[in-house]
Amino acid sequence: MQGTLNREQFDILVKVADSHEMDTSLADSLKDLTALGYIQNNTITQKGREALLPYRAKRAVFIAAGFGSRLVPITINTPKPLVRVNGKRIIDGLIDACLDAGIREIYIVRGYLAEQFDQLLYKYPMIKFIENPMYHSANNISSAFCAKELLSNAYVFEADLMISNHRIITPYHYTSDFLAIKKQKTDDWCFEVENGVITEEKVGGKDCWQMVGISYWSGQDGKKLAKDIEAVYGCEDGKKRYWEQVPLVYCKENYKVEIRECSDEDIIEIDTFEELKKLDTAYCT
Repeated sequence: MQGTLNREQFDILVKVADSHEMDTSLADSLKDLTALGYIQNNTITQKGREALLPYRAKRAVFIAAGFGSRLVPITINTPKPLVRVNGKRIIDGLIDACLDAGIREIYIVRGYLAEQFDQLLYKYPMIKFIENPMYHSANNISSAFCAKELLSNAYVFEADLMISNHRIITPYHYTSDFLAIKKQKTDDWCFEVENGVITEEKVGGKDCWQMVGISYWSGQDGKKLAKDIEAVYGCEDGKKRYWEQVPLVYCKENYKVEIRECSDEDIIEIDTFEELKKLDTAYCT
């Protein structure tokens, strides 16, 4: 718990904050929130907005240091997040979605061809860069290690996802969560889920949730992550780990991470050069 609201109060306040039309089925709950001073005349008050502040996303951290070997030959000269698809850089859509959600504190952890990310500053001058000198010798946990003090009230993005629906990046979160897509079968990284909470991360499964590389971490969980990432990173073979394995595998007893559902139409990961060519025929020549 990161604030004083219960789950029902949180859900309703978010709906009121985001909607211009009131749901009549919420009448009784609205009365309770009105009595608390959070709502007045079916509109959220300043007190209500202050009550939501502990649940608001403050920043976004992009993990963007890797080589992107599966997208060779394009990534020989261009970091994968900066590859253009139909004229637009992959990472631009994610940054735009953050800005649409009111998130302007944006960090990019860079390594491979790091200087090329400077081009983003012309369009996004608010971006700050974090250098990862270990990107060539360690897995993406090294990027999380470099940004570990910034993970409270923060989104963490894999920077190579093409987003179509900006609304999946939401400003308020009751608890830590991971975006995922419900699948009957997948060969990709996925989650087993019980009562909306992730119980296992694995590769491949049936009737499971395929992982999307976008997660949100509450203020309390972000503080725990800073310590747990450092501990796992310092262990034998720790540098070979994926960063999300810290809260979902190696230290999962310290976290309760929920699923937040999205769809294939909302966002996709371009895994291979062949997939890139299907999306943008300019690469076929």
